[in-house]
Amino acid sequence: MSDLSGSQVHIVQGFKPDYDAFVAQGFAASTAPEGQYDLGIVCVPRAKREARALIADAASRCARVIVDGQKTDGIDSLLKDVRKLVDVTKLISKAHGKAFAFAGGDFADWTDPGALGSVEGFETRLGVFSADRIDKASAALVAALPAKLPAKLADFGAGWGYLSRHILSCDGVKRLTLVEAEATALDCARANIDDPRAVFTWADVTSFTAKPGFDGIIMNPPFHTTRAADPGLGQAFIASAARCLAPHGQLWMVANRHLPYEATLAEHFGAVEELEGTPAFKILLASKPLRVGKRSS
Repeated sequence: MSDLSGSQVHIVQGFKPDYDAFVAQGFAASTAPEGQYDLGIVCVPRAKREARALIADAASRCARVIVDGQKTDGIDSLLKDVRKLVDVTKLISKAHGKAFAFAGGDFADWTDPGALGSVEGFETRLGVFSADRIDKASAALVAALPAKLPAKLADFGAGWGYLSRHILSCDGVKRLTLVEAEATALDCARANIDDPRAVFTWADVTSFTAKPGFDGIIMNPPFHTTRAADPGLGQAFIASAARCLAPHGQLWMVANRHLPYEATLAEHFGAVEELEGTPAFKILLASKPLRVGKRSS
């Protein structure tokens, strides 16, 4: 790694676990760029429109830009498109990735458009999950929820607020905590939900704590950290839910039918049942959360 002594490094990161990791290493970090820079490094995300927007923003505020990405995330296509607008001054290829550098260029057509066209009345933005449609799993969970819910609730992995808006429309709800790790998604949720009972929390669900515990948690946990399915992420959500519920609390969750969550639920809850779902999605209701090292008799 190059010596960064004497340099001021600013990390722009909206994903809370990564943000926290950078801060723990002593880096200055924020969820959005601030001012002008001598050099900007863009790590390419999977969504092409988001990648273009990041490159356009970097080009507008950085004297030089380096773009780094994997072939599976479309770095070859981005390189080709950038070359149509500006001279690429350096290119490095290694293994399955590429990095290239440029300076200047007119990327006005790539600029982040801001709020996207509403999805059934919801505001979304580039980079958030299911930005152009209602997620089918969340819709299945909404259909399975009871008309009356407990008073103090949480939406784990709340995204841009689809589940939360429905939860707040149900009888009995007095407070709803939206816990979301992606800052952009949480900003959308703030725009989509105008209700004094809603509390917006930028946090990593897997390390989140709540005292006193919630009466209920509702969630559609993510199961991708890369392109491959990662059941471990949903399992970590389940463990966190059990930890954050009051002894009388209940968990409602939805999952693709192929995901192996039942064993993890049985490990963390004294009672688990499957509610009516769809051919693609199972709806699971868990109660009697178990503390670590304890099991129901």
